[in-house]
Amino acid sequence: MRTHRTHERTIDGFLESTTVGPSALLIEGEAGIGKTTLWLAALEQAQARGFRVLSARAAEAESVLAYTALADLLDEVDARVWADLPSPQLLALDQVLLRADNGAATDQRAVAAAFLSIVERLGDEGPVLLAIDDLQWLDPSSMHVIAFAARRLMGPAGLLATVRTEPRDGTGAAWLQLPRPEALKRIRLHPLSIQDLHTAVATRLRKPFSRPTIGRIHQVSGGNPFYAIELARAIEDRPASIGTPLPRTLTDVVRRRIGDLDSNVHEALLAAACMAAPTVESVSSATIADDDRLVELLEVAENKGIITIDGNRIQFAHPLLARGVYSQAAPGRRRSMHRRLAEIVDEPELRARHLALAATSGDQVTLTALDEAAESARTRGAPVAAAELVDLAIGLGGDTPDRRLRSALYHFDAGDHRRAAAVLEETVDRLPQGDMRAETLSRLAVVRLYGEGFFEAARLLRDALNDVSEDSPLRVQLLITLAFCLFHNNQVDEGVRTADRAVSHAEQLDQPHLLSMALGMRSILTFIAGQGLDEESIRRALDLEDQEAVTPLVFRPSVQHTLLLQWANQFDLADQLLEKIRARCMERGEEGEHVFIAQHAVMNSVWLGDFVTANLVAEDTMEYARHLGENTPLFLAHSLRAQLAAYAGHEAEARQAITDALEIGKRTGTSRLSERVLSALAFLELSLGHYDGALAAVAPMMSTFDPDRTPTELPNATWLPDAIEALVQSGRPDEAEPLIEALERNGQRLDRPWMIAVGARARGMLLAAHGDLDGAHAATLRALAAHERLPMPFERARTLVLLGQIERRQRKKEAASVRLQEAFDIFERLNVPLWADRARSELVRASVGPRHSGQLTPSEQRVAELAASGMKNRDVAAALFISPKTVEANLARIYRKLGIKSRAELGRHVGGPEKNSDA
Repeated sequence: MRTHRTHERTIDGFLESTTVGPSALLIEGEAGIGKTTLWLAALEQAQARGFRVLSARAAEAESVLAYTALADLLDEVDARVWADLPSPQLLALDQVLLRADNGAATDQRAVAAAFLSIVERLGDEGPVLLAIDDLQWLDPSSMHVIAFAARRLMGPAGLLATVRTEPRDGTGAAWLQLPRPEALKRIRLHPLSIQDLHTAVATRLRKPFSRPTIGRIHQVSGGNPFYAIELARAIEDRPASIGTPLPRTLTDVVRRRIGDLDSNVHEALLAAACMAAPTVESVSSATIADDDRLVELLEVAENKGIITIDGNRIQFAHPLLARGVYSQAAPGRRRSMHRRLAEIVDEPELRARHLALAATSGDQVTLTALDEAAESARTRGAPVAAAELVDLAIGLGGDTPDRRLRSALYHFDAGDHRRAAAVLEETVDRLPQGDMRAETLSRLAVVRLYGEGFFEAARLLRDALNDVSEDSPLRVQLLITLAFCLFHNNQVDEGVRTADRAVSHAEQLDQPHLLSMALGMRSILTFIAGQGLDEESIRRALDLEDQEAVTPLVFRPSVQHTLLLQWANQFDLADQLLEKIRARCMERGEEGEHVFIAQHAVMNSVWLGDFVTANLVAEDTMEYARHLGENTPLFLAHSLRAQLAAYAGHEAEARQAITDALEIGKRTGTSRLSERVLSALAFLELSLGHYDGALAAVAPMMSTFDPDRTPTELPNATWLPDAIEALVQSGRPDEAEPLIEALERNGQRLDRPWMIAVGARARGMLLAAHGDLDGAHAATLRALAAHERLPMPFERARTLVLLGQIERRQRKKEAASVRLQEAFDIFERLNVPLWADRARSELVRASVGPRHSGQLTPSEQRVAELAASGMKNRDVAAALFISPKTVEANLARIYRKLGIKSRAELGRHVGGPEKNSDA
């Protein structure tokens, strides 16, 4: 039994590693090889070691309800564990556990976030083991949640599962990934030797077998223990000579095992095989309607080792037996049984599945039941199940454009964008011109937006506009989405005109939320076009917005209002609103939406000089983007990393992130956002003193810049001050003049503090280059005055450096030293080393010695202080509005830098906030 001892050691090592961090162990092998036996033994071992075990046994039955396995995992968890979760997650759990009756819809992302929260909370009390038998039969909705949680597990949490695989196939459960790939281990069960097989058979049947008999059993079974035990049973039931032929396949042995049973027993077993969780009551209702008589019949099968009866639950001794009962029943009998079961089940989804399995074509009752069940599944946050149910209706003859549209929508919501696109493309080709074709094109455009970018989406939206009727609400939706795409394709003026058309059409309809979205999009685009903040339109949009409508953040007026406040330099107010939006995304598990809003939150934090929050949120965002694996989130995450690495002076990291972002940008057509990446590159080059490199980076923007027409608002004009400085430092001041004039003119016209401040600073720089130090000094003082109503410390410090340089040249060394010391202090506090070096070099010229920064980054310092105060990772994460995984990653770096291994040591190394005010 050397192999058995090897498996025991593997399981022991897996459990030991799980007490330290996330681990997974898959027990793989062919049907009947003994996976479940080893799995059960591992569960006992885990419980003996103090693990909290959440277990589920997935069913092969075709009538499985969405989230069946997930509900089983949570079955014995005290509801008090999740009682204080955010309301979206509580609603999700109510829906999963079938306790909600208010008709409110939830989302699979909230379900997944809720489950992960529960696992993390249980992990705070001790090691947790998620144990799943027959992972290959996991219902797709539960699979989504398990996959989501597995990629984000942290702390003492592990996954133990059995997976049926075909011989020589080692790819079972390819969807399962852990934070560390090496943490996923496998045990591959192989056929038993003749000695081990004899032991297994004799132990199970409690009798020895002769050497010749066990030799024949081993030869026929191929060392498969289940097959061997069934062969031994056949020999027991039919004593015969050595020459008596044995069943040649596993199917044959199962057929013999159940073939001699009474027809009433067969009927009861068939009913059980048709259900994922059969009970005495449900089987009785579907068959003889007599519980006591049914138990007598079932005891016959129990005595033969086919099933077990545990309380009122019926369970087959092995899934192969259930499959044998089902597959050997005549098709007509199976359909008849499903029809009867459809009459006794309460859940719409189960009823519809049984009706579908009972039908050979789609009668109206069945099709209606499938439609209603799909909507129920969608409401419960199970889009995979919803898509499957609609596809069943289509397959039964209910192939209509409406069902195809719903199928595509559900597949898209489930994350299967490729399947959604395929359904929509096939549907478009079948439809005549009209509203239905326009809607199909519209949905295909949204799918393409995620996969192929804005150019293809815009083309499809224009096609849809040619099809849609003039008075259709869909026309407004199409125009809003097209305006958004045009903006990202750098066709801002056309985008504004398109948004104007959307508002005009929406005004004619009695749909307030639709009008609110049109007004919000127009407000965004007119601002970006340099027309200023349309306060009346955005206020009206906010008044009309339906807060309960399912609308992507980018199209929500409340979110657009927040971005407009940010771009109009009201950073403090925008910061508060962005935090609320991010918190909402985290509560709902909306990782894609979180990535979208995180780019703005990071940008806002940078402008406010809060690089601690900026770095933590960016780190969080990269983790989310990797989990999502889609181009747009990855582009945004890399662009944030590029920007922050440039500020931190990490040249190699910044350049790599810029390269990665631009490469993804080419695939997605995000030309507008790609300009921000080029801006980050220009800033990096400028910070390094590479002025020619900075000008090369901004060349695409400068080539299209029209001083009289091109807007100079944030966030799209962040490159302008860097381009101006690079031009001046490169000896090309005349080329800088029109850029400066645009900033000054637009700043005064719109009363925008940022433009006024950086425009005046640029003017001072230009005048200083021409030798007009007095004019330069006056201009830079105007810039400094504008900074008083502009909470952008980094920009203020840049202005102070210039002012100190000018005053030093004016031989005002004492004043210059004060300016430069203040600039150096700001750069040091912000942890912007390249610019701190600039200020330091200027201070050296002024004979002033600056102080130096500490070992931990400000982000790490903030995390360290909270952790040292006794807060758990989850509490630190909540305080900083980041994920526990990001906290864990920061603590790992902190421990490594400080050379410590525990929180007790951390408390001795990290001072409180009063000792680290710069952090």
